Formats: sequence, structure tokens, C-alpha cells
Amino acid sequence: MNMVTTVAAFASVSTAALAAEPGFSDWQLGFQASTSDVMDDITWFNNFTLLIITVITLFVLALLIVCMVKFSAKNNPVPSRTSHNTMIEIVWTVVPILILVVIAIPSFRLLFKQLDIPEYEMTIKATGYQWYWGYEYTDENMGELYFDSIMVQDDERQAVADARGVSLAEVPRLLAVDYDLVIPVDTTVRLQVTSEDVIHAFAMPTWGVKIDAIPGRLNETWFNAREEGVYYGQCSELCGKDHAFMPIAVRVVSKDQFQTWATAAQDDLDTANEQLMASIADAKKLAANGELNEISVAAK
Repeated sequence: MNMVTTVAAFASVSTAALAAEPGFSDWQLGFQASTSDVMDDITWFNNFTLLIITVITLFVLALLIVCMVKFSAKNNPVPSRTSHNTMIEIVWTVVPILILVVIAIPSFRLLFKQLDIPEYEMTIKATGYQWYWGYEYTDENMGELYFDSIMVQDDERQAVADARGVSLAEVPRLLAVDYDLVIPVDTTVRLQVTSEDVIHAFAMPTWGVKIDAIPGRLNETWFNAREEGVYYGQCSELCGKDHAFMPIAVRVVSKDQFQTWATAAQDDLDTANEQLMASIADAKKLAANGELNEISVAAK
């Protein structure tokens, strides 16, 4: 295996790894890739209703074409004087009702799944401010761990990328924050959401999470992220002049990495984040080396 082949293989591995990371892509159509059971159901329900809408649209289009051709003035010089048809009246009343029932059943099931919080393993409280988020880990074993998460400004992105040891592309404009919310993978998290000033909304599309943050009220939802990576969302309720600059960044890590981070973060959050980024970088190198070894063996 020569040097050119090795470099090409490494580039393909790096590109594949980057493309597999949750987030946004150019010219993306539809939802973000789902990484939770709830979002799986939302995606299915969206496709299901789209199919029904498509069939209805094509059916109505066919009826319009038939009417335009069959009942045109040329083909019917003497227009029909039919005023009503009992059977047609029954059909176009009953059929839409049946269609709505077919749509309503999975819709109610999905709504119940979103609101019925299962047995959870940890609780996080997210508080909306104008214009950033504050996070608090409320479980007893987490101590008094809370911090604010503020959007990284354009002129700060390179410095943040250098400090984290990542490329500038991994500090996306208008989405990256100074302190990510860190959670373990494959863990059911109860999310409590409130606000200190005006109404905000915590939205994480890849998990199918969207819940209002209302002053004086504690709303609850849940999620379970099944893949590691960095996930981005935004405030989804108009909350003032900087509403567009209130992103949400959640870093999902392995359970061992989270436990190490959580223990260190209770004493020094910055040091804990540095150690976490180093651990993630080491894991990526090991994974890349493993894939390169497999490619090398296959090429021989």
C-alpha cells in the first residue's frame, strides 16, 4: 500500500467520520437525521401524512382535469342543471372523516410518547435568558454543577477551535457555544425547562424535542440520545432582538467519559472540558487507526 493510497484512505475515513456527525448539511431537505426513538416516530409520521396528502392532491388534480375536458363548453354546449347528488354529499363527508381518523390515531400515540416521561436516569434543568441558556444538573450525585451557555462570536471561533484542538468547521457559526451541555449516550434524560424573563423555547430537532420555557412555570420533557456527537438546536420562540443568537449545543459522550467529566466539572469546569476534548480526540485517533488498519489489510 503506497503513500498516495494511504493518504486517500485516511481522507476518506476522515470525511466519512465528519459526514456522520449530527448537524446540518448544505441544501438539506427534510428533517435532520434522527438519533432518538421519538424523532424516528416523528419522521415516520411526517412521511405517512405526506403520502396521504400526495394521494389526495393527485386525486383532486385528476378530478379537475376530467372536469376541464369532459365538461368544457365545447363538449357540453348545454350545461348540466344538476343541483346536488346525495351519494356524492355522503362520500365527500364520510371519506375526509375517515382520513382524519387514520391520521389522528398515530398522531395521538406520538403526542402521548412525547409527553409521557419514562423512567429516567438523570435530570437537567434548562433556564432561558435573554439571550442564552443556563444549565443545572440537579441530581444529588452531580453536586452543585451549573453554568451558562453563550454563543461563540465570529471573531472568537478560531480561538475556541484552537483551545479545543479541533478544526474551525467544528465550531459552526451561530451554533457553537462556549460551554456545551454534556450528557452520556444511551441515557434517558428528564429535561426541565423554564425562563427568567420572557418566553423562550428549547428545541433540538434531531431528538424531536421542542418545549416552551415560560417564566414561573416548569415544563418537562425527555430524550435519549443513541449516538455520540455534538447536536445543535436553537431557541424557537421569538424572544427579543437577539433571538437568532441563542443556540443550543449538546455534546453526547460515552458513559465513562461523562462520569470522568462530571467528577472533574464539580471542581473546575474549564479543566473538565479540556480533559473531555482530549479524551474525545484520543478516541477519534484510535477509531481512525483501526479503520486504516482494516483498509490496509484489505488492500494487501
